[in-house]
Parts: sequence; C-alpha cells; structure tokens
Amino acid sequence: MNKIKKSNDEWKALLDEKTFNITRQSATESPFTGKYLNEKSKGLYNCVCCGNELFSSNTKFESGTGWPSFFEPIKKDNVTEKIDHSHNMKRIEIICTKCDAHLGHLFNDGPKPTGLRYCLNSASLIFKKNDE
Repeated sequence: MNKIKKSNDEWKALLDEKTFNITRQSATESPFTGKYLNEKSKGLYNCVCCGNELFSSNTKFESGTGWPSFFEPIKKDNVTEKIDHSHNMKRIEIICTKCDAHLGHLFNDGPKPTGLRYCLNSASLIFKKNDE
C-alpha cells in the first residue's frame, strides 16, 4: 500500500475543521451525533482523507455506544492498531494504514464471530452505497 504523507497545513486545506481535528489531531465526535450512526444502507465505509476501503456495512452492528461500530475491517491490513494512553486510559487506537488518519478505537466487547468492536467517528468516514 502506498503511504500518503501530507503536512498539517496540506490536510487543513483539504478538510473542514471538524474532520481535521478528528482525523489528524485524534479528537472524538460527541456520541449519538455522527452522520453514519443510524445508516442502514448496504455499502462500504472508506477513509474520508484518502478513500482507503475500511469497513463493510455487512459487519456494522448496533453497539448502543453512540458511534458507528463494526466487528471487523474489510482487510486487516487497511487499519493499523496502536496503543493510546490519552485521557489517562490505555486503549487501542485505530488509524488508516494508508494516510494515518485517526478513525476511532478498538474494544473487545463486540459480537461474534470476532468479539471485537471497532468504534469509529463518522467524520473519519465517507460512505459509498453499493449502487454508487
């Protein structure tokens, strides 16, 4: 996978302030506010910064947490996991492998078959319906 590298100034020119803060500064959108929380259409969730295919609607589930949640990525290599010690917690941050955009966090309280919950910010994603 070819890495996309841009400076913060380049990203700021391409993204709105909210999307920049979430994807490039690891901010988090408020729960129950994301545009894809209640999305039920079939399709793919791609990285808003680079278009990398991340998650399928087939793996989306209602977690009750207030953020879109998935039990596995399209391809494991499309997301990178790293330890996040922010906010006095130890969590697993999920970032886009292609452009290093912050996507959300990974938890071990998801449904079968994986038992995982990829908890994502809607602002990190762009949804492409199957008919597009």
